[in-house]
Amino acid sequence: MELDVFLCRTDNFGVLVHDAETGFTAAIDAPEEAPILEAATRRGWKITHIFTTHHHTDHVAANLALKERFGCEIIGPINEAVAIPGLDRAMAGGDSFLFGDHTVNVIETPGHTAGHICYHFVDDKLLFAADTLFALGCGRLFERPAADMWHSLQKLAVLPDETAVYFGHEYTLSNARFALTVDPDNERLKRRAAEIEALRAEGKFTIPTTLGLEKETNPFLRAADPVIRRNLVMEGKTNEEVFAEIRKRKDNF
Repeated sequence: MELDVFLCRTDNFGVLVHDAETGFTAAIDAPEEAPILEAATRRGWKITHIFTTHHHTDHVAANLALKERFGCEIIGPINEAVAIPGLDRAMAGGDSFLFGDHTVNVIETPGHTAGHICYHFVDDKLLFAADTLFALGCGRLFERPAADMWHSLQKLAVLPDETAVYFGHEYTLSNARFALTVDPDNERLKRRAAEIEALRAEGKFTIPTTLGLEKETNPFLRAADPVIRRNLVMEGKTNEEVFAEIRKRKDNF
């Protein structure tokens, strides 16, 4: 498996996933046609698939243009099927399919949108989480309540710690600064925040992360942590309530 990561629009990540044995190339979402075409041309790859995670325009804007150009198959969430341009194959949580010889599991993660899905390349230990899980963050709650997003994140947190996580936007610097407001004594987080400041100062990406690193430092995965609960004065609250408070604070950060 080969991956190519690049920026689309203002802060969207474009990702191409290439299987050299079959020649298959999947675009993870299709935020913008020109950068995707540039990456495919530079690598000499023909786009055969689009793996759509959710219906927001900044993730599907180039679906039809790429399908017209390449005849690629568009896979996407069954619960948003009517809103995914050019959809060929609708997937539900628990479904699996093959990309060449690579098994891809579909994980349904409602929260950011009602039907958002993530793609887990099982043997390759790759997770394409789009706008569900970011480095040190999670997606805004536009269509489902906080409890739903918390449970969606738990589905991702049980994957192996070494799983590489590719996310939808370069929001990491803001996320790091916010994370320190709710978890200021986390030494691993403080080191990571400094590393992120340095990367962004040099214009470098912060993608990918790993699930293990996120479980150590991402407050949105750590609502059960007693230190965070004490910092928020929420010791007696449920995980869902603590998560909702963290999300509300980030919305206003």
